[in-house]
Amino acid sequence: MNPKMLTIALVGAGGKMGCRVTDHLKDRSDYALRYVESGERGLANLRERGVSPSPRDEAVAAADVVILALPDRILGAVAREVVPLVRPGTIVMTLDPAAAQAGELPVRGDITYFASHPCHPSIFEHFNTAHEINDFFGGTHARQAIVCSLIQGPEAHYAIGEQVAKDIYAPVTRSHRITIEQMAILEPAMAETVAIGLMITMREALEEAVARGVPRAAAEDFMYGHIKVGLGIAFGRVNFPFSDGATLIANYGRATMLQPDWRKLFSPPSVQEQVHAIVTGKTPAA
Repeated sequence: MNPKMLTIALVGAGGKMGCRVTDHLKDRSDYALRYVESGERGLANLRERGVSPSPRDEAVAAADVVILALPDRILGAVAREVVPLVRPGTIVMTLDPAAAQAGELPVRGDITYFASHPCHPSIFEHFNTAHEINDFFGGTHARQAIVCSLIQGPEAHYAIGEQVAKDIYAPVTRSHRITIEQMAILEPAMAETVAIGLMITMREALEEAVARGVPRAAAEDFMYGHIKVGLGIAFGRVNFPFSDGATLIANYGRATMLQPDWRKLFSPPSVQEQVHAIVTGKTPAA
């Protein structure tokens, strides 16, 4: 493995995440990219970017790093085809913890498994340009932190994987090293199962207010402003508390909406159930 010029096989290069990786890495002189794609839409995306696909088996066999930029539901099946083809010492990288934590990666002791995921631009960051403000995902204009995990492999491979991840998600402010188990606690459990669930509920609350006669513009301005100030208070970013009335009625709302044992979603068995659901597409039993 030549640290000055890494050969990277990008599997799923024309997909949603694959295109983001392609856009970030294709013009870099320190990477030799091999684009692996078979879908018609994906191939069209590669043509739009001025790059050509490579045969899958040849690309992964020659790679120092194999990035599996694939949907969770098919990543395991593709990994079972691809991983036997890579050379010993290859770094196989996923961009999400679900498949790894669900046991979808084939057992092979002579390669490295590495996972990374973006934190996305923080709502508490202060951005200056319209491009930064409107980059909700991050990694195009807005800076963001990332998390990384060396699932298995030599310690020296952590720095290589982390640098590739920083280049994929640039501009990066901070990189946090965590375990794959901790990454699965962050996503899906914290960020998706809980946080997105509550965000969707907030949107539904706005729609309910509109359905009951509140003008949409008034409801949107009121909701968006209260989201900002509420998050500032709840996360300790301001030096004033919720009002007594807001605290009282919020506790009533939480008791009405949330199951008393909702924190069980962070238990290891529940996290495993969640990642299994993501890779199989089967919703866990409530």
